[in-house]
Order: sequence, then structure tokens, then C-alpha cells
Amino acid sequence: MALTEFQKKYLDDVYNKCLSCGLCLPTCPTYNLDLREESSPRGRIKLIQSIQNDQLPLSKLFVDEMYFCLDCQACETACPAGVHFGELIEEARNIIKEKKQEPINISIFKKIFLNYILTSPERTKRVFRFLKLYQKSGLRDAVEQSNILKVFSDKLHYKHQLLPTVDERYFDEEFSEILSIKKGIRSRVAFLTGCIMNVAFSKVHRDAVRVLLLNGFEVIIPKNQNCCGSLHAHNGEIEFAKKLARKNIEYFEKFNFDSIIVDSAGCGAFMKEYGRILFDDNAFKKRASDFSMKVRDISEFLIEVGLTREPRPLKRKVTYHEACHLVHTQRISQQPRRLIQSIPGIEFIELPESSWCCGSAGIYNIVRFDDSMKILERKMRNIQSTNAEVLITANPGCHLQLQFGIRKYGLRMRVLHPVSLLSEAYY
Repeated sequence: MALTEFQKKYLDDVYNKCLSCGLCLPTCPTYNLDLREESSPRGRIKLIQSIQNDQLPLSKLFVDEMYFCLDCQACETACPAGVHFGELIEEARNIIKEKKQEPINISIFKKIFLNYILTSPERTKRVFRFLKLYQKSGLRDAVEQSNILKVFSDKLHYKHQLLPTVDERYFDEEFSEILSIKKGIRSRVAFLTGCIMNVAFSKVHRDAVRVLLLNGFEVIIPKNQNCCGSLHAHNGEIEFAKKLARKNIEYFEKFNFDSIIVDSAGCGAFMKEYGRILFDDNAFKKRASDFSMKVRDISEFLIEVGLTREPRPLKRKVTYHEACHLVHTQRISQQPRRLIQSIPGIEFIELPESSWCCGSAGIYNIVRFDDSMKILERKMRNIQSTNAEVLITANPGCHLQLQFGIRKYGLRMRVLHPVSLLSEAYY
């Protein structure tokens, strides 16, 4: 199999570091579903090595295992040797795409949703306007309440419930490019609007910007920014991801700022890797590295700089689910907890297996729905055990998946971003 230098570098890194010790096995959600060695991180490493060395053909088994993996990167946290398994699985998916061996449902979904819709902010908004009309007309509620989709399949009925609720106003159309404060400016920060967050989670963005302003930060929201490229890179579309990364670097470079603030775990994790994915691009190598060094998750940033505005007491029973690309990729775990617990009156309940994947995993709950629901079931049992009123998480995919799980399992709680809880405490 012909590999690029980029692919060879990271494959060799994994082969040289992996000890096959098995410490990753207890942390891998897919291995724990079927207990098959090929569904474990070390098993998948052996499969990829065999493909590279032409010891095995690029078979249906190989393709299935590469997409059965959630790319949650829990194995990286457990690995004593520091194997970058996430980079490897993403490169494996890129190889599958180049060899035109992708499952048809994944290929179609990627071409339409990832490579056509999400690569353009305007196309993203256009599609979500149709979804908003479907939502506001009452047709969406009627379809769900009638259970008509169950005539076709239960799976279709439940997938319909995973649709995001479209906001009345898109975030980037609501705010000016520069949000200033009158006095006491601590520093200037740039803010990522993203794609899905911009149209379906604008309230989270509004809460984030409000918290930043109240704590003394001038906020810059570059108008021409686009999707960060994370969903593309995680699903084998590395060239699309690179194009999106270059555009964002160019747009953000037009402004002077100290940090780039992100309130989506998956987006922040990937933007911190712009320097890595563009390491062989002479025109962007240094620029990408400089860009990545400035990226901060909002919880990480607020704990680093400290809050100057004291939150008022909130009496809430709160638990916290750790988004995979926050805890395993960015190694951010205590900062969101500290932010939550900085609010007086909060009763914080630790969630059992808080860092275990919820099964959302980007587009995983769409293209591998059945596996996703098995993983979600374990997560929901743990959530139910907390008896919390509020479930906190910091990624849009997790947010939608957990909202769906709460509804499916008949629980009574809200899902909020850490910064939204803090914003509530500022009213």
C-alpha cells in the first residue's frame, strides 16, 4: 500500500511505541462491547500494520473495525507509552477513502454533509433554514408524536429525535465583529463561531461571550471564519480539513489578539492540531503552529486567567460528563469541574465513568446508530444514578446525544454547557 510521508511518520511512531501491554483494553468502549481483540486499540494497530506491510488485503473486516472505533482516544489517556492512536485511526480512514472502500452510507453522508454543506457557512445556514421551517411549522413535533417513522423502522424514528433544534437567530448574524467593554480590559480574545454551534447552539455562544465580557475581555468574532475541519479530519477527509484550517488561519490573522477561545471540545481539540496537520506546508507551517498555540477551551482559559466577576449562588444538583476530545485529546478535566464548583450553592455530584464515551463521536451516532445506542445505555445508567438536576457537558455532539438519552430513558434533567451554568449565575 502506497502511503504518504505524513502517513508513514505517524504509523511508524505508533509501531515503535506500542508495547501491546493491554492497558488500553479496559478503557475501550468498543472492545468492551464484544471483547474481540480486533476491536481493541492494539488489535487495530496490528490490523493497520498488516495492511501496510501487504500481509492482509484491505478487507471488509478492516474497514468495519476502523469505523467501529469511536476515535474517543480514551486509549491514549491509558497508554503508558504515549501512542497517538487517534492520529493513526484518522489516517487509516483516509486510506480507506483513497482506496474507495468506504461503506456506502458513510460515503454518501460525508459527500453531502461534510464535504458539501459544512464546507460553506452559507450552505450550512441554508440547510438549517429548511430545518427551522420544519421545526416552526409544527411538522417536526407531529412526526415525532404520531410515531409515523416507526412504520419504516424504529431506527429512523430515533434518529429523527437526534436532530438539533435550530436557533431563531444565528450567532454570527447577531453580533458585530468586535465587542468592546468600556473599561478594565484585561486582554483581547478571538472567538470561534464554527458551523453547527453557530446555527444550533447560539445560546452557548452567547453565554460564552457574555461571560468573557463580564470578566474583562474584549471579544473579536471574525466574520469570514468557517468550519474548523474537525469532523472532516476525524473521518478521513484530511485534505478538506487542511483547506478549512488554512482559511481560518488567514481570517484570524487579520486581527490582533492574545488567545482564541473555543466552546466546543471537538473544535478546540482539532484547532490545537493545525500545526501538526500542516507541518509539511511551507507556507502555513509556522503560521499554523502559532495559531494552535493560542487556542484555549473556554473552561481552560477562565481557570487560567481567573474570574473577576463573582457568580451569585445557584442551588442546583449538578453532574459532569467529560467530552472525549476535551478530556482525552486536550487533557482538560479538572478545569470544567473547578468552573462549576466556583458557583456558590452548587451541589456537585461526581458522575461514575465520567470520561466514558457517550456514543455520539462526531457522526458515529448517525452512521453506526446501533453501536452508539449500546454505548449510550451504559452512560445513561451512570447518569441516572446521580439524581442530578443538571448534566454538564462541553461538546455539541455530546449535548445532542445526552438530551436524546434523557428523553429516551425518561429522566428529568437539563443539559448545559459549563459556561451556560456560569452565565446563569451572573443574572
